[in-house]
Amino acid sequence: MLNVTRSVAIIFTALAMAAAFAHLLELPNKIHMTRDDYLTVQYIYRGWALLGIVVLGALLSTLALMILGRHDRRLFIGALIALLCLVTTQIIFWTFTYPVNKTTHNWTVVGTNWQALRARWEYSHAVAACLDFAALVALVLTCRSDKRHGAAT
Repeated sequence: MLNVTRSVAIIFTALAMAAAFAHLLELPNKIHMTRDDYLTVQYIYRGWALLGIVVLGALLSTLALMILGRHDRRLFIGALIALLCLVTTQIIFWTFTYPVNKTTHNWTVVGTNWQALRARWEYSHAVAACLDFAALVALVLTCRSDKRHGAAT
């Protein structure tokens, strides 16, 4: 059960990270776009709210891994670090990203402060991508620590 839970946590976290990295990698090309170009490009994110399922899967499976691995210090700490990173991405999303989505009606309406909103939206996604990557690394390292110490994976 532990190995299945670890695999599920890694898969869901990798999927969450992949979406987050899409935002991170496009940032340099989007941050200086004109208002009209930016609104056009933002259209590609319609339907991305469904990725919340992946994020929820990452959170729940990592929590389950932490609980199942509570007697293995390395596994517990790795899962805890991953969970803290994933939770922090949610704090960032709900504190910085979601309010911009709400204000702009998912980038269909913008006011005079659209550049500040764009920066907040783009950079909050960039920080979240880095945290998703840290979570994935922490989970993957739990596998490596098991192999080094002779435990079955």
